Amino acid sequence: MLEIKKYGEPILRKKTQLVGEVDDEIRKLVSFLVQAMYQNKGAGLAANQIGLDLNMAVIDTGNGVKVLINPKIISSSGEITDEEGCLSLPGIFFKIKRPENIEVEALDKFGKIQKIKAQRLEARAICHEVDHLNGKLIIDRIGFWQRLRYKLGL
Repeated sequence: MLEIKKYGEPILRKKTQLVGEVDDEIRKLVSFLVQAMYQNKGAGLAANQIGLDLNMAVIDTGNGVKVLINPKIISSSGEITDEEGCLSLPGIFFKIKRPENIEVEALDKFGKIQKIKAQRLEARAICHEVDHLNGKLIIDRIGFWQRLRYKLGL
């Protein structure tokens, strides 16, 4: 099983490097990401969560795996607050505000540009993984007092 990097590890705070050519090596790494996501019972996983400095992630919120290489959210609308967890902060859940609807542009595992319109849980999962790729964690999206309580273990 691939090890998920935990809160406090520097790679989780680093903005990941854009993927150049999508070749067989990248497709192999995508397979590792999918495997690690399922093994850890996640709805998504970013490459830096398994120690790879690459701008790619995978999600599966019940509609099959979506591969997101160099994802960019190009539009969003609405807002919804819901509980969100993270494999890098195991067992911890926070109420996080996210867009209800998004459109994201990314390369697929063959290097083709794809546009995905996502709603609710799928939109939340994509936003969560894009945050990871930009070095941001869910703890950065909560208030000061809630973050302090978490850091103090209260």
